[in-house]
Amino acid sequence: MSRPAPAGRRLAVVLVPSPANPYSRALRIARSLAGAGYEVEIAAVDESGVPREEHDGEILIRRYVPEREARPTAWPGIRQARQVALWPEADRGWYRALRRQLRPADLYHACGHRTIGVALDLAAAARRAGRAGRVVYDVIDVQLDSQVYNDLPGIVRAVHRRREQRWVRAADAVVTVNQAIADHIRRSWALAQPATVLLNCQPRWTPPAARPNHLRAATGIPPDRAVVLFLGKLAAGKGLDEAAEAVLRLSDAAFVLMGFGPWAERLRARDRDPRFAGRHFTIPAVHPDKVPGWTASADVSIVPAPPDSLNQRLSTPNKFWESLTAGTPVVVGRELEVMAGILAADDLGASADGRDAAAFAAALTSIVDRPAGARAAMRERCRRVTRERYNWETAVLPYLALVERLVPVAG
Repeated sequence: MSRPAPAGRRLAVVLVPSPANPYSRALRIARSLAGAGYEVEIAAVDESGVPREEHDGEILIRRYVPEREARPTAWPGIRQARQVALWPEADRGWYRALRRQLRPADLYHACGHRTIGVALDLAAAARRAGRAGRVVYDVIDVQLDSQVYNDLPGIVRAVHRRREQRWVRAADAVVTVNQAIADHIRRSWALAQPATVLLNCQPRWTPPAARPNHLRAATGIPPDRAVVLFLGKLAAGKGLDEAAEAVLRLSDAAFVLMGFGPWAERLRARDRDPRFAGRHFTIPAVHPDKVPGWTASADVSIVPAPPDSLNQRLSTPNKFWESLTAGTPVVVGRELEVMAGILAADDLGASADGRDAAAFAAALTSIVDRPAGARAAMRERCRRVTRERYNWETAVLPYLALVERLVPVAG
């Protein structure tokens, strides 16, 4: 049942279990809610070197310092039991800060499994304070079917699954990032109503008259050398070693990794490796608003994640849509079935065996070695399908209709 917000402006909180510095999906959602008349806060986690508070237009981005327990448990056996019983335990200090400091809101958008439990608690308190207190669970990943959880004992995963299913039943609505995941969670959770699909699409982008040259300017890659781009988190399990080897097999191409993460120093060391000299560059991430211009200066993007889990196979991450929006063809592992299917349907890139550097090299070559006219036509197809079908302005409409039903304007 919908519950109107109290008189005055509706308040929405987007919960992000990271510093959100920035997190592009949360930022797009927040901007859309602000455009629908909400006062919006992105509630994130404090991290050293990042401002505690900042603004994106009218949107407040506030980072909460996790609060320590008065007497943390040190006994190994009890500690392990807590990790199971209090999953996800690593965020408990942040939860305590949110419960004490966050204003009661009408709508809580919970980004992923690490936020849904506390969102439900916050919403219950908000209702007691006279707010609408509705919760939308955003299933950004099929987390318990991801490589992070593959090695957990079956009984531990079963406990976590039951807890997540309780959260799902308590939420007011479920959204997710594509139809394949929506179908999967409807079967797995026996949802009475299907999840609302909110694609990770980017806002429509109009390219400048002259194609941008940011990547070559930042790295010194010569004009006649092809640029292969990886966007996103620099970490294990992303296929970055295989991608680097694949690019070396091309006759004249350089691999640019633009992002941040625990592998950043490791990859910068590879930049200096004589074997990769002039053909491997690691550069910092840029703000999401600037990503299309940078991505447009690549000749092809690569999503080399190995198909180690159901979550990987069904994924459609930001980097995929960011590349297509910019008119940059994409190469993915063919086992990443949702992305591979989208590329094949409109000839927007290529796919290859996701564990084979030689196969990735062949797929990359099939794009960069096309005649200039064929490459230009592929780039235009990428831009056209995102202008017409795969864009945020279109994707967000069902979500905005959903939240309007959940929290109608009073009166």
